[in-house]
Amino acid sequence: MTAFNYTNQTVLITGASSGIGRVFAETLAARGAHLLLLARSGAVLDSLARELSQRHGIRAHALVADLSLPAAAAQAHAQACALGMPPDVLINNAGFATHGRFETIPLARQAAEVTVNCTALMELTHCALPHMLAQGRGAIINVASTAALQPDPYMAIYGASKAFVLSFSEALWAENRSRGVRVLALCPGATETAFFDVVAAPEAAVGKRMAPQVVVDEALLALDRGRSSHVAGRPNRLLAWLPRLLPRQTVLGIVEGMLKPKAA
Repeated sequence: MTAFNYTNQTVLITGASSGIGRVFAETLAARGAHLLLLARSGAVLDSLARELSQRHGIRAHALVADLSLPAAAAQAHAQACALGMPPDVLINNAGFATHGRFETIPLARQAAEVTVNCTALMELTHCALPHMLAQGRGAIINVASTAALQPDPYMAIYGASKAFVLSFSEALWAENRSRGVRVLALCPGATETAFFDVVAAPEAAVGKRMAPQVVVDEALLALDRGRSSHVAGRPNRLLAWLPRLLPRQTVLGIVEGMLKPKAA
């Protein structure tokens, strides 16, 4: 499969204000892509859009949205179309985690986690895919996690939501591989981002944290190779084999011990 050409393609990136999303924006702007940067932090997005436009001579716009709110995804896509920039490439990167015993975490917070990690991702994909199919060309990268590879005690909703992203993305890969649209489920492990500031639990970081640029570079290479999914980082790929080699309850016991809150 040939390398995807991002020149003059419009890329919509969620969670674009920091971390993996920001690095996707910087990397693809350098490859000549026009950008739609979506997050809640308008001032940060506006600054990043101006910086990348000036540096690379591309169009970049901020789309301020809270994807935990109903209809936010559809409204963001409508904004993109109103700008004359329906996405040719969609990178669903926004997401967050909660950590602790399931019954102790506020239900509203966990419902928002499902909305951002699953529902908004699904809605944006549903909005963007018809345009890509009409052109016979496009790409979707859905950021899952190594948490998708097995159930995650004390991060039950996060692991389940990312398992949805992985399964959903691989199904779309199969549906669209002969129609010109590439779909990739990206599964990073611990990465140097603000993710752990939000989850506020050092136990949630399993293994050495990767640099976001490494994650992005591996993702783009996997997309070029036509992969349906990719686990970023060789150590993470080795660990990904454990659920296939060991009994399921054994894996659950290992993960439970790793993620258990210190006070639990």
